[in-house]
Amino acid sequence: MSGSGSAWAEAFLEMMSVERAAAKNTLMAYTRDLTDAAGFVAGRGRDLSDASAEDVEAYFADMGARALAPATASRRRAAVRQFYRFVLGEGWRADDPSRRVEAPRKGRSLPKVLSRSEMDRLIAAAAARDGVQGLRLACMIELAYASGLRISELTGLTLAALARDPAYLIVRGKGAKERLAPLNDAARIAIKAYLEVRAGFLAKGDPKGSAANPWLFPSRGKAGRLTPRRFAQMLDEAAIHAGIDPGRVSPHVLRHAFATHLLEGGADLRVVQTLLGHADIGTTQIYTHVTSDRLAEVVATKHPLARKRT
Repeated sequence: MSGSGSAWAEAFLEMMSVERAAAKNTLMAYTRDLTDAAGFVAGRGRDLSDASAEDVEAYFADMGARALAPATASRRRAAVRQFYRFVLGEGWRADDPSRRVEAPRKGRSLPKVLSRSEMDRLIAAAAARDGVQGLRLACMIELAYASGLRISELTGLTLAALARDPAYLIVRGKGAKERLAPLNDAARIAIKAYLEVRAGFLAKGDPKGSAANPWLFPSRGKAGRLTPRRFAQMLDEAAIHAGIDPGRVSPHVLRHAFATHLLEGGADLRVVQTLLGHADIGTTQIYTHVTSDRLAEVVATKHPLARKRT
């Protein structure tokens, strides 16, 4: 599809409305965000349809110079990135100018981790969604964060696994190996609230199929349960409303947060290895680097002698 950036933006917003059922407020915000981006690149003699990576980088830098509220800047970056991912997927451009190219790193990259306050904001943003949607999303985030579940393990939970309000789950992970996954009070409360509205996600017009659906998070789709892709999309939306860059949030990041925050709280590495279901402790040790970096940052920014440096 050839055409102007405004035509592409209109198609993108229509996709968000129809395919992703974006809320009216989200669509209005994205409209403002893309209009703002279009105005900036127009000042550089470009259109959103032919903007270069340098144009997009300059726009992101300009938002910082304007001292926009963190939530606004985060949402605008997210809108531009999602817009260009959509354009790339449609084949209207052969590249994604919003994708930042980083130099290859030696060794294993550190996992992305959200702080505890960011996790609180993410859960609050999920719960703030209207009605049953908010209860389901908050429940899924609480479960993943409380138990360190993989996305496949989370979406594969059965209703029977939570039937008696257990203090832990028996999870079948990689290699069909079973492990215990803990449930804290916050997760159990979220589960109870969600179970009261779970029936609203069952298929209509098929009482037999609805009653027989075994999944904790059922869906009216072909799979009969919520897909990892849909959960990731819901997380993106919650991150935007929480003022967090959705590029830093994914189902696996919730698992990273679980492990890192346990280690920061003094948990033994072997215990965290068992809870994550890692066969090799070397896989778990990556989180010790994350916590070490955070401790170093605290010392560098909070220690009295550090503040005296010029």
